[in-house]
Amino acid sequence: MVLITLVFFVLMFLGMPVAFAIGISGFIFFVTDSTMPMSIGVQKIATMSQSFPLLAVPFFVFAGHLMNESGITARLFRFSSVAVGWMSGGLAQVAIVLSTVMGGVSGSAVADAAMEARILGPSMISHGYARGFSAAAIAVGSLITATIPPSIGLILYGYVGNVSIGRLFLAGIVPGLLMMCVLMATTYVIARRRNYVVANTERPTTKALVSAVWGAKWALLFPVALVFAIRGGVFTPSEVGSLAVVYAVAVGFLAHRELDWSKMCRAFEHAISDIGLITIIILMSGMVGFAIIYMQVPQGISHWMLNRISNPQMIVAAILLFLLVAGCFVESTVLVLLLTPIFVPIVAQAGVDPVHFGILMMSIVTLGGMTPPVGVAMFAVCSLMDVRIEDYTREAVPFVAAVVGLIFALLFLPGLVLWLPDLAFG
Repeated sequence: MVLITLVFFVLMFLGMPVAFAIGISGFIFFVTDSTMPMSIGVQKIATMSQSFPLLAVPFFVFAGHLMNESGITARLFRFSSVAVGWMSGGLAQVAIVLSTVMGGVSGSAVADAAMEARILGPSMISHGYARGFSAAAIAVGSLITATIPPSIGLILYGYVGNVSIGRLFLAGIVPGLLMMCVLMATTYVIARRRNYVVANTERPTTKALVSAVWGAKWALLFPVALVFAIRGGVFTPSEVGSLAVVYAVAVGFLAHRELDWSKMCRAFEHAISDIGLITIIILMSGMVGFAIIYMQVPQGISHWMLNRISNPQMIVAAILLFLLVAGCFVESTVLVLLLTPIFVPIVAQAGVDPVHFGILMMSIVTLGGMTPPVGVAMFAVCSLMDVRIEDYTREAVPFVAAVVGLIFALLFLPGLVLWLPDLAFG
């Protein structure tokens, strides 16, 4: 296992694409183990693609792009602007609320961050917001998108860890809303101290708020319909993904009348690119996943940790600290695929609900995408807004600290995470 890990990090350091770094690392295991035929490695790659739950990933990715092309994003932006644009740091508050409502549409933090950087970034800078602050509010705020259902990361975690995706979806709602509140409070404090201007100087009237909600009704209804469809047993999470595509097409063509053939083709192009990237990483992780199980790595780590730490919360805290550091260097999808088979058995043996742990794990590893040195969302936002990494890093510290504090608070308050899934599923 040491050799596999060493090869993986060396290849990553040399700049090799993540999927190939994972594939070559897994290939090394079969080359160095004389008792293991190479044909099993090929079988494991093929086996990773033969999964019905995994169909949810391409469907939700495609649905997210279709919804972006169908005018939903513009309506959600108007709703967010009317609802919170009058607060201190108005445009930054809008970015955070927009990430929350976009969570029910795209499921991808990077996609949300890039979209907001294009739409909100120039306006924030022109209104006197510091470039680093603007980029940090947008990038770290996009973390909410990865927590609110339908989250692509939660689907992968549930698939690899054999955890109920329906329970994970419901468990992400309360933490996502709490994350929104924590980030809005952080923004408010900073904006008040710096006297940042607001987007709208007056609080919205009831009529304006109702009008904004009505305009965004199809987008706001989607995550609600998704949860009820899964809970009611009408659809499995995989089938809900296909329903999301049909829903997006219907809204775009019939309700908003903004989706046309050219926009459909553009959504296909973006979706195919994203799906291909995610799928090849998933397939290549099949060999490494087999090696991890074959060498009994989960059992070894579990024995080592349980013999040294008796408190279940402290075990999870130690894992989260490790993930916080690892997330700064490795993309979240890779961490979920490679580490979920290791850590889920450990937390289950320690008596921690895998659904509770899954929400904490996904939040902490996705946060790595917003931090140096290799945060994908960070680089996307900084490049689109022409922000220096040093300025971004300095301004992101209070946002990251607030999120980390919330995650560790949720560790000791499992009832907040598990209340909705327990209420719905028992």
